[in-house]
Amino acid sequence: MTDPTLWLQISAGRCPAECEWVVGRLAPRLTEELRSRGLAVEEIDRTPGAHRGDARSVLLRIGGPKVDAGIADWLGTIQWTGTSPYRPRHQRRNWFVSVAAFAEPSTETWNPQDLRIETLRASGPGGQHVNRTESAVRITHLPSGLSSLAQEERSQHLNRRLALARLAALFAERDQDQTQAAEDQRWRQHTQLERGNAVRVYRGIDWKRMR
Repeated sequence: MTDPTLWLQISAGRCPAECEWVVGRLAPRLTEELRSRGLAVEEIDRTPGAHRGDARSVLLRIGGPKVDAGIADWLGTIQWTGTSPYRPRHQRRNWFVSVAAFAEPSTETWNPQDLRIETLRASGPGGQHVNRTESAVRITHLPSGLSSLAQEERSQHLNRRLALARLAALFAERDQDQTQAAEDQRWRQHTQLERGNAVRVYRGIDWKRMR
């Protein structure tokens, strides 16, 4: 049985260049620590930042035993405190980036012909458009109606990969809900006893004979 794999996204979102600087330096630290925990780490995508060595986003593939536990303390918002490398006199010293995990999408989950992939302009608070290019990606699985959207990255290519990962997560959640519903139904069968309309009847005398 192969070890599970996840995608781990380190993102500056739409924050200033200092956050891209943080992502560029955080990625190797995170990689080194996860490898020290016995996990396999592979960089599979990167959106460069405005400055050399910086990154707006880095996408890693993480694999190994107990991968969920191995990355748990990295998930969420990461705060980096320090002087801006680009604006030394800037009063702000706290910079924030995000680390999020996604299930790696499997090509066996759906037929690619059943997917409708749309590109659109990313929108910010209040629905305002935050760029002039159609970098956001919405993917809809037509037979099920499940749909996912990724718009936080400036790269349409990376947003497409993230939207696929989120769609796979929706499939996994749906399957889990269906499994739980079946378990609930079986439990109700144990707890419900409908009197009458019996499909078989055993008389007391028959029971004595069986003993």
